[in-house]
Amino acid sequence: MSASQSNRGSAAIVSKQQSSSHHARLGVICDFVEENWPSMDLVADMLLAQLRNGPPTGIDVERIRPPMARRFTREGCSSSKLAFSADRLFNRFWDYPRFLRTYREAFDVFHVVDHSYAQLVLELPPGRTLVTCHDTDAFRCLLYPDGVSSAPFRAMARRILRGLRMAALVVCPSLATYDMLRAHNLIAKEKLRVVPLGAHPSCSAQPDRPADLQARLLLGEPGAGGANLLHVGSTVPRKRIDFLLRIFAQVKNQFPGVRLVHVGGQLTPRQESIVDELKLRDSVLVLPWLDRQVLAAVYRQATAVLLPSEREGFGLPVIEAMACGTPVVASDLLALREVGGDSAIYCPVSNAANWTEAISGLLLERHDAPDAWQARRNRAILQASRFTWTNYTRRMVTIYREVLSGVSPIFGEFASC
Repeated sequence: MSASQSNRGSAAIVSKQQSSSHHARLGVICDFVEENWPSMDLVADMLLAQLRNGPPTGIDVERIRPPMARRFTREGCSSSKLAFSADRLFNRFWDYPRFLRTYREAFDVFHVVDHSYAQLVLELPPGRTLVTCHDTDAFRCLLYPDGVSSAPFRAMARRILRGLRMAALVVCPSLATYDMLRAHNLIAKEKLRVVPLGAHPSCSAQPDRPADLQARLLLGEPGAGGANLLHVGSTVPRKRIDFLLRIFAQVKNQFPGVRLVHVGGQLTPRQESIVDELKLRDSVLVLPWLDRQVLAAVYRQATAVLLPSEREGFGLPVIEAMACGTPVVASDLLALREVGGDSAIYCPVSNAANWTEAISGLLLERHDAPDAWQARRNRAILQASRFTWTNYTRRMVTIYREVLSGVSPIFGEFASC
């Protein structure tokens, strides 16, 4: 262990000893910054902000996140995907666990915000540690063995699952994820809780002049009679960017001025080849992950947000778009229906005809039926208002107290607060 890591651990222990006897200490265990996983970072950032700046809860919170050790890549330099994956592997399964040993007694309860880091529970007091499990993708190689994944990959998945099962409680963002964990007997029912996520505070239908201006500079002006159709998310296969490009091409045949905007980084080589195959190069705009305020402005300037995923554990882009007053067309998945309610349009996964019809209908409604369009926007805003980080944190505090009261009688007072 390095001197800096030792100092951080010692400082945390001293801080705990100096903390008020009426306060419990929570360690929020976060993904490495270098992972660049915005949804996981958002959960941690919002939780920390709410606990630090919201009403008193009797819980003091601290972020736990070591720097990534570079063995195969250098900071600030482009490297091969394989080299970065090797760094991630060593850091997740070797460096981070050892880093956490310093913190075992520094906190009263630990919260691992990303289930793909659940192997860290094996280095912590399991009875005082909970994990948020966003979906079951990390365990698909175990649930649906098809011979594609390697033996080392399956071994990593088994270790992650072992850590998840050791946790005192597992928190799901949706009933859909809860049901998947139960259906596959991954986690005992009595250890599961459901707490929906929230829309970022910047996601609002109200204008934000600086952010709106920056978004316009990024987007440029659409063509005559044009509109922006927006996708926000990664380019991993389950997001079905391939299908998104093909339905967009069909919509563009009817509405030549329409444009597809993707926020979430560069497309894969395969996805780029589809862009060229369909002759969409001038109609697809790819943007990196954006500052939250600017992303909200991009949501506001979109005609519709499209989410054609084949699997989702929650669907943050759905509530973020609706909070900005932007209609959503999404795959007909249980998790997305939980979030979108009756305010989104749902289409069967990979049914191009349904998707094209739904998107075309929205484009026509915006142009021909402004009253119906505004009513649709209002319904979306109302639906999104049910999902806030204030509500999320309030419910998480109840769960922290549940864990604390089950560990030691001195924390029993928290259960009735």
